[in-house]
Formats: sequence, structure tokens, C-alpha cells
Amino acid sequence: MNVLRTDSTNPDFQKLVQSLDSTLAEHNGDKDDFFSQFNKIDTIKNCIVVYIDAVPAACGAFKPFSEDTVEIKRMFTNPEFRKKGLGSAIVKELESWAAELNFKKAVLETSQDLKSAISVYEKSGFYRIPNYGQYVGIEQSVCYEKIL
Repeated sequence: MNVLRTDSTNPDFQKLVQSLDSTLAEHNGDKDDFFSQFNKIDTIKNCIVVYIDAVPAACGAFKPFSEDTVEIKRMFTNPEFRKKGLGSAIVKELESWAAELNFKKAVLETSQDLKSAISVYEKSGFYRIPNYGQYVGIEQSVCYEKIL
């Protein structure tokens, strides 16, 4: 496994995010337009791509949420590489990178139906919080937080 720190201009990151967006469009159905407006990648400076034997296998990113908090975004593992711990590895790397930049906390949003994603976040020490920002009142959203 090789982990690359990059930004959202990386073509491998962009390709993985296209796969993520296709998956989420199927999952979110008629609510996809709502969620997609918060998932633009044109200006994300902190992205991770994980390679397995030089193949881009998984990705994740964070962006500043407040002065001391980042929001973890765009987490995705290609189906052929799932169940290998890549999601947890990405979360750990994103947390380390954010801490190096003096952020103190991380937040994230996911769907209550994405049980494998929730499992990764909870195993990584995230705990559930009330939905924040644009996710307040969105029934299918669940939000998490972790002190770095």
C-alpha cells in the first residue's frame, strides 16, 4: 500500500471521486442534488489517494470547517479493494495530516444507511453528534466528530 498526499487536481483522486459520485447518486436517489452541492472538489487542498500495486484503490480528503476543525470528505474505496482496511488507513492519515496543520478536531457526515462507512468511523474513534450545518433536519444524514 502506498499513500499519496495530494490535492483535488490529481487525476487519480478525480477518477475515484467520479466513482464515488456515481455510487452516491444511486444511493441518494432524488436527494442527490442536495448532497452533491456540498461535495465539489475543485478547491480541496488536502486529499489522499491510496495505491495498491500502483492501482488507485481508495481516496479521502479534508477541508477546513472552522478555525480549528476540518471536515472529512470524499471517502471512497473501489469495491474490488474493500475489506482490506483502506478506509481506516485513510482516516488515520487524514487525521495525522490535519493535526500536523494544527487542527484540533474533525467532523464528517455520512448516510445512516452506509453501515460499513459508519463502522470505519466508529472504529477510528469518531462519536455521533447532532447533525451540523446543512445536514440539520436531513433524516438520512448522521454526523460524527473526533478530537485529534
